Amino acid sequence: MTRARAPALAPAARVRPGALMVPLVAGLLFGLGLFLSGMSNPLTVLAFLDVAGSWDPSLAWVMGGAVGVTLPLFAVILRRSTPWCDTQFHLPQKKSVDQRLILGAVLFGIGWGLSGYCPGPALVGLLAGNTETWVVAPAMLAGAWLQRVTSARQ
Repeated sequence: MTRARAPALAPAARVRPGALMVPLVAGLLFGLGLFLSGMSNPLTVLAFLDVAGSWDPSLAWVMGGAVGVTLPLFAVILRRSTPWCDTQFHLPQKKSVDQRLILGAVLFGIGWGLSGYCPGPALVGLLAGNTETWVVAPAMLAGAWLQRVTSARQ
């Protein structure tokens, strides 16, 4: 029986010098934004999901702000022939909704609803010392690994 291998990551030689600073700074800025907005607190997220109880709309305001910045900037950025920090854009090629996408979204939603964490806030929680993220983050990484292994088989 042949064991499936996960797809190889892009070679480091394709990354422009200093290009890793941009995602590092962007990630730190994103994490700081999550922390300052309270989105790294799972109780805030769970209160947003509690529409029949003590609903907290703050997550909707954060998402609205993110969409309000992202949509116009995507239009500007995609007019370029190449991105600033890579040799090409890496956009999704698949345009259809299939069973795998729906199942993944359902599993993500269940995990988010049970824990109050999605990947970004879980990583912020690790750095902030939230001990419950010591369970959430490894489970999230195991799920990512499982997705990579099962995708390689298809």
